[in-house]
Amino acid sequence: MAYVDFITQVHSATPRDYIGRVTAADKAHCAEKALEWGHDYWDGDRKYGYGGFHYDGRWRSVAEKMVEHYQLPANARILDVGCGKAFLLYEFTQLLAQAGVTGLDISKYAIDNAKEEVRESLVEGPAHELPFEDDSFDFVVSINTLHNLPNYELWQAVREMERVGRGAKYITVESFRNEREKVNLLYWQLTCRTFHAPEEWEWVFEQTGYTGDHGFIFFE
Repeated sequence: MAYVDFITQVHSATPRDYIGRVTAADKAHCAEKALEWGHDYWDGDRKYGYGGFHYDGRWRSVAEKMVEHYQLPANARILDVGCGKAFLLYEFTQLLAQAGVTGLDISKYAIDNAKEEVRESLVEGPAHELPFEDDSFDFVVSINTLHNLPNYELWQAVREMERVGRGAKYITVESFRNEREKVNLLYWQLTCRTFHAPEEWEWVFEQTGYTGDHGFIFFE
């Protein structure tokens, strides 16, 4: 299990007004809307979530780095847990000619509005109950999803990723290295249920028997 950073370049490309997130609207109401995982969260006003989650090619470089780092074969079977609109999965299909991709997300809206080329490969469902056989995938990835689960589902979700993966695995979650980053995370988040410093996350990974790699995003 190693720390590998694939995501900071995407995360840091978006400016964030932490104070404005708290003061500009009724944040409790915004969080309630975000947790519906519908239009408001993905494509509504920024106060409810992404403010428009559209394909712009930014995930191509992430997919390229993952393919190179893990030496994924052209026919790799790949699962994205919390795939959203499946932009990352689409990029894998462009890089690996015979890849078999599968995505799972709790949001029916995200799946219905996912990248058309991979939409039929997506499944609606929770991260802690993966509807796949043991050792089904060469690469299992989860980006910015597992921190949205309460602890009793989080631990099971990590174990599920371990169960269905026969090869490399990678998780990225939100975290904080100091009090400023913790405050910024609390100001910005709408859906987060699990708040851990890096060493706490690493302890969770060890306790659940996770053998893959991990990364963090920080709100500096």
